[in-house]
Amino acid sequence: MKIYLGSDHAGYFLKEKMKSFLLEKGYEVVDCGAYDNDKDDDYPVFVGKAADAVSKDPASRGIVFGGSGQGEAIVANKYKNVRCALFYALNNSKCVIDVNGKTSSDPFEMLRLTREHNDANMLSLGARLLKEEDTMKAVQIFLETPFSGEERHMRRVEQITQLEEEIQNSKCKSQKHNSKVKSE
Repeated sequence: MKIYLGSDHAGYFLKEKMKSFLLEKGYEVVDCGAYDNDKDDDYPVFVGKAADAVSKDPASRGIVFGGSGQGEAIVANKYKNVRCALFYALNNSKCVIDVNGKTSSDPFEMLRLTREHNDANMLSLGARLLKEEDTMKAVQIFLETPFSGEERHMRRVEQITQLEEEIQNSKCKSQKHNSKVKSE
């Protein structure tokens, strides 16, 4: 599996460690930047490269790193076919997690669910909020957990795809209308 990585300066060192971890596990890794620890860099550039690549390569996954991971997830989710989940803290509560009343005290359960239920293909990590060993485990869970394929989850992912199409078509119609008005 091909994994696209992207980060800002706050996530740079964790991205570099993750790159080595993934290569040791046998993954094909593409580093979309940042390429050094420059506090003036702009994460949308590097995260956008990773998200664009995942958008065009459905068999791939992406992992992006920032201070909190919030902005990186926002950027990634702007791209068609990208479903980027955010992970920045372990869940330590025992609670009901599904419609059948299943409970879990697994601190990584959210990651499993985002893959099983949402077929997330990108993961945004808060480098300032996670321990390195927790990050490595989180990524391994994210990459190894399959999409459940349950009808209700497939239906919902398809609805997300349809929304993306509708938004894109709406933009195209708006652009055609604007260019028509300008030419008159």
